[in-house]
Amino acid sequence: MAIKLFPLNGVPDDEAEDVRALLKASSVEFSETPAGNWGLSAAAIWLPDDSRLEEARALIADYQRERQARARAEYEQLCREGKQRTLVDVIQAHPLRFFAYMAVIAIILYFSINPFLDLGK
Repeated sequence: MAIKLFPLNGVPDDEAEDVRALLKASSVEFSETPAGNWGLSAAAIWLPDDSRLEEARALIADYQRERQARARAEYEQLCREGKQRTLVDVIQAHPLRFFAYMAVIAIILYFSINPFLDLGK
């Protein structure tokens, strides 16, 4: 029976490619299921059996630790240089989009909360 090794929903494309390459380099046999047309299916990398499950999980765990360390170092470098984007930078780059999102959020909150405010009347 196939065993789910690595879920791909919400995983960046470069990370998914790295995991595939890592498994291929280690000669770990695997198969993959796509997310489908609307992204609702269980996109994942599967092992056909559990004979190399622990090895594959260890490879992926090591890779993710290295990836996390690289991302953290990159973030800290950007912070030291003052180049890390802040909320103010995002608002300044796209002010119309920001205010449109805030308006949509306010409308949704209003229609969600309004019925409960009318209960006490």
